[in-house]
Amino acid sequence: MDAGKSDTIPTNLRLLTVLEEVARAGVPVTPTAVNDVLGLPKPTIHRLFATLEDEGFLQRDMDGRTYSPGPRLRQLAGGIISSRRIRTARQAILRKLSAQVGETCNIAMPERNAMTYLERVETEWPLRIQLPIGTSVPFYCTASGKMYLSSLASNHLERYLDATDLVAHTPNTLTTPEAILRELEEVRSNGYALDREEFMVDMIALAVPIADVNGRLMATLSFHAPTQRFDIDHALEFLAPLRAAADDLSKLLAGEDEPV
Repeated sequence: MDAGKSDTIPTNLRLLTVLEEVARAGVPVTPTAVNDVLGLPKPTIHRLFATLEDEGFLQRDMDGRTYSPGPRLRQLAGGIISSRRIRTARQAILRKLSAQVGETCNIAMPERNAMTYLERVETEWPLRIQLPIGTSVPFYCTASGKMYLSSLASNHLERYLDATDLVAHTPNTLTTPEAILRELEEVRSNGYALDREEFMVDMIALAVPIADVNGRLMATLSFHAPTQRFDIDHALEFLAPLRAAADDLSKLLAGEDEPV
């Protein structure tokens, strides 16, 4: 929004424009940074932030200065993404990908402290890994979580690692900030993330980003498989169809024509 138009923002739209700017930024923001765009009176912008925090649409971050989407705003976003029209097309994309890979495929979204499964299509194999819709999994030891962490600015990533108890879920779990940072450098370089039996013994996974209209990670697309059927080299053979499906999902969620 152009600052020159800020004095014409109707009162009943001001809360929405604040949320719009928070979403546009894509990183934790201060009221001052948002107001550099909106140009509202200083007491007004702080009052709007206080209201949105009180009502759960925004939440204050660990530094005490910046704000991120709160649970109600995340639920709102998830509800929009899960609308019936979008979900029908999204399921079609996932079913096609699952048929190509032969394994369970998932869409996950970042919450405050974990990735949460938003959608999945199950493999037809009788041996399958049970991670139903709504399941939350850690950032640091899952393919989808590491994909998300790789998109964070260094200062936010450092705060996350400082505040997180890096528990070993398996013998392969990376449990030091140094090891995780090295892994995330590789994720950024490759554009995909792997779970090498780091979250569950005998399970591997491969994840790629689903981008929003600004090219930022909005969600992740992944598949996981038991090591009895897959190894990492075999998983990477499906990187191209995984990326193609993620691109279709990005276009769908951006409101472009649904893929045929």
